[in-house]
Amino acid sequence: MLAIIQAAGWPIWPLLVCSIGALAVVLERLSSLRTQRVMPPRLVDEVIALTRTSLPSLDVVKKLGDSSVLGAVLASGVRAVISEPRIGADALRATFETAGRAAVHRLERYLNTLGTIASAAPLLGLMGTVIGMIEIFGSQTPGGGNPAQLAHGISVALYNTAFGLMIAIPSLMFYRYFRGLVDAYTLEMEQAAARLVPHLLRFAVPRHAPAEPR
Repeated sequence: MLAIIQAAGWPIWPLLVCSIGALAVVLERLSSLRTQRVMPPRLVDEVIALTRTSLPSLDVVKKLGDSSVLGAVLASGVRAVISEPRIGADALRATFETAGRAAVHRLERYLNTLGTIASAAPLLGLMGTVIGMIEIFGSQTPGGGNPAQLAHGISVALYNTAFGLMIAIPSLMFYRYFRGLVDAYTLEMEQAAARLVPHLLRFAVPRHAPAEPR
C-alpha cells in the first residue's frame, strides 16, 4: 500500500484525506440513524397510553425527549400543552413542525459533507491524472525520453483516477442511502405528530373556559 501511495505521488494525499473523512461520516451516520435511536417501535403507542388519562410530569417528558429523535418531537408537543393549557390546534401543529425541522436538521448532519466528498473525489482524481500527463509530456524531450519519469507520470495518472473513483462511488451510494432513510424517517415523524395532535388537544382548555389554577 505504501508503494502504491509513493507511486501515485503527492496528488493522492487529498484523496486519502477524503477517504478517511467519508469513512468517518459513514460510520457515524450508520450509528446515529439506527431505528432505535430515531424511531423506536411503538413509541407513539406508548406516549398515547401514557397520556390516556392525564399529562405526565415534566421529568417524564424530559426523559421522553432524551430517548430518541422522535421522542424529542413528541415531547415538544406534550410540553407545549402542559405549559399552555389554552393552546389551539394550529399552535400545537406549529410546535410539532418546529420540532420536526430541528429533528430533520439533526438527521441530515454531515450528509452535505459526504455528498461533497462524493462530488470532489473524481475531480481530485482528475487533477492527479492531469498532473501525471504533464509529467509524461515533460519526460518527452527531443533527444529522447526519460523512462523513469515517464513511468512515474503514468503511475500518477492511473492511480489517482482509480482512487478518485474508489472513493466517489461508495460515498455516493451511502449518501443516497442516508438521504432516502432521512426522507422515510421524516414522513414517519409527520404521521406520528398528526396522530398525537388530536389526542393532546383533549387536555387543552377551551379558550372560552377559565383555566384551572395550578
